[in-house]
Amino acid sequence: MQTPARSRTLRGVKLGLDFLTAHLARQLTHAYLVSGDEPLLVGEASDAIRQAARQAGFTDRQVFFGERGFDWNILRAESASLSLFAERRILEVKLPGGKPGDGAQVLQELVERPVPDTLLLVISGPIERAQQSAWVNAFERAAVWLPVWPIDLARLPAWIAARMRRHGLEPAPGATEFLAERVEGNLLAAQQEIDKLALLLGKGTVDVATLESAVATSARYDVFKLQDAAFRGDGARALRILAGLRAEGEEPTLVLWAISAGLRALLNSSRRVPLAPWPRPPAGLDDAVRRLRPGQVGALIGEAALVDRAIKGRDDAVEDPWDALTRLVARIAGVRGVPAAPRVRAA
Repeated sequence: MQTPARSRTLRGVKLGLDFLTAHLARQLTHAYLVSGDEPLLVGEASDAIRQAARQAGFTDRQVFFGERGFDWNILRAESASLSLFAERRILEVKLPGGKPGDGAQVLQELVERPVPDTLLLVISGPIERAQQSAWVNAFERAAVWLPVWPIDLARLPAWIAARMRRHGLEPAPGATEFLAERVEGNLLAAQQEIDKLALLLGKGTVDVATLESAVATSARYDVFKLQDAAFRGDGARALRILAGLRAEGEEPTLVLWAISAGLRALLNSSRRVPLAPWPRPPAGLDDAVRRLRPGQVGALIGEAALVDRAIKGRDDAVEDPWDALTRLVARIAGVRGVPAAPRVRAA
């Protein structure tokens, strides 16, 4: 029996996604950790590893879910048992939270002491720097760790262009930017639209007019994207996301919760009060600290209270909740010309 090939020069690596294909073409190592919160990219990377493993003779695959309550001794025992038909096998562990808890020692053992004819594949949620404990370091030192980072909006048009060209589609000027705006950072939606375009058009040039007629709006709106855009000062994007949330039937209570949490974090930051880890502070918090004085933040918190009254249907509310949210988001983002909050009716 043989273990997967391990290069004497490759003692461990933190591999970039762009280099995965070349790595797999050269060899397989005995263990892979794929981590990240972008489902499309994590899924594609994991599929590539599985396919390379199948081509190398790993015909058996067993999947374990390392969630709360999972007995990690099951994985340890399975790794120690021999396959009935002497098949090479993949032991796949899904770790959505990125924290194995009691299983950290088991994973570290499997990485540092490879099991013959066994490939370990751990698929994890994002792993922050503070979480890089011994089991993660073991992958980086003795196997392969593949952290998958999200594609930010600035790089999304180039990513879309590369994906289009794989299908024989050549984007005309402005086409990738148009599609990036329509899918609002949702890579899975972008890939689905590209696949659809390839079926509809075959090969050739894709311009904005073609996209307008063929692409459905697939924006993945969520309250944290709204929060980040507003506090970063990107008013146009913040208001577009807010309109999308409203159109999708999102509850205004959830939207207000995210905005209010951001305002509290902003006030604490301006007062140099330590921030709580959850709810997470807005990505644009530092930008907002530079733009907004504590007194302005206090006024915005007061406006958030008016939004809450409107949502609850209080008798003294004078605005539609979504109109009130729109005004609040615009003022946080620094959109000029936004009127002040209407006065509350006298009791």
